[in-house]
Amino acid sequence: MSGDSKAETGDPKSKNGLTYKKDENFGEWYSEVVVNSEMIEYYDISGCYILRPWTMAIWEAMQEFFDVEIKKMKIKNCYFPLFVSPGVLEKEKDHIEGFAPEVPIAIRPTSEIVMYPYYSKWIRGHRDLPLRLNQWCNVVRWEFSNPTPFIRSREFLWQEGHTAFATQEEADAEVLDILELYRRIYEEFLAVPVVKGKKSEMEKFAGGYYTTSVEAFIPNTGRGVQGATSHCLGQNFAKMFEITYENEKGEKAMVWQNSWAYSTRTIGVMVMTHGDDKGLVLPPKVAAVQVIVVPVPFKDADTQGIFDACAFTVKTLSEAGIRAECDLRDNYSPGWKYSHWEMKGVPLRLEIGPKDLANICMSLSKSCYIS
Repeated sequence: MSGDSKAETGDPKSKNGLTYKKDENFGEWYSEVVVNSEMIEYYDISGCYILRPWTMAIWEAMQEFFDVEIKKMKIKNCYFPLFVSPGVLEKEKDHIEGFAPEVPIAIRPTSEIVMYPYYSKWIRGHRDLPLRLNQWCNVVRWEFSNPTPFIRSREFLWQEGHTAFATQEEADAEVLDILELYRRIYEEFLAVPVVKGKKSEMEKFAGGYYTTSVEAFIPNTGRGVQGATSHCLGQNFAKMFEITYENEKGEKAMVWQNSWAYSTRTIGVMVMTHGDDKGLVLPPKVAAVQVIVVPVPFKDADTQGIFDACAFTVKTLSEAGIRAECDLRDNYSPGWKYSHWEMKGVPLRLEIGPKDLANICMSLSKSCYIS
């Protein structure tokens, strides 16, 4: 409840719900959900947002999966500087159409022009191939109006992979392998169905050979959202940056390149897809807290016994590999806590009161199935 100072000071009477309904005013509903669920806080620069721990837990869950999978493919992590030489930016402006004219200072909008001069330096012979690098970083885009948290931000987090191969066949195969990983992120982690496909010539990445993407559909808007992209750059950038190598026949040849990325937009798509009029609905795989245990003490009840039962339940669940927490705050009513954790989208809520303690049972409420 970052937009509500009463909530932060622990006032039980503070607002703990949504003003707008998803089906009636989707835009305002979305803006309210991402703030009230403590995912973001608005910053004093338009289009920039503070990503709070609830958001970062989702991002890290996806990051952990993707990082493991690309390392299986022998792709290595690296980091290149944020800044771009103004001279290089001007030189290559035709190939980064849509970025260069609006970038007020030399900060990377994407990293082809940052990385490829060094690919040219590092790749000399066929034994230097393939070169497969990925970086986790932030980027800046200034070329739009009407920013929307996660969906359209001036600064956002992403991963971007940049690879070079000796043959088109190798590049083509990787494009599809990465696209499948993006599908898995959406469908297996975020529970969002997507369609894999190839972009038209008009829609493909400027300077690329062809672009593939995963696309999600948002029922409330009737529109599709580009979820992630996997590009085959062909040899266009190799020509531009003179990325050549000596092949096994001793002949000079140009590499084939790919680039691919997904960003924190994934989180916005998830919120739009699953959220409801009570707040977020988080898929269990990415929820920072999968089970919240709420004690429900009554007057003259064995309060300590209830608290002990809650602690034991959390311990048992945690030992089973489930991310569980207990809300023991005494300045909030159980009802307020129910609304609070529903707003934050925790998949499962367990309630333990004196009757539950006596009968060795508990009440259960779910917002999402645990699979």
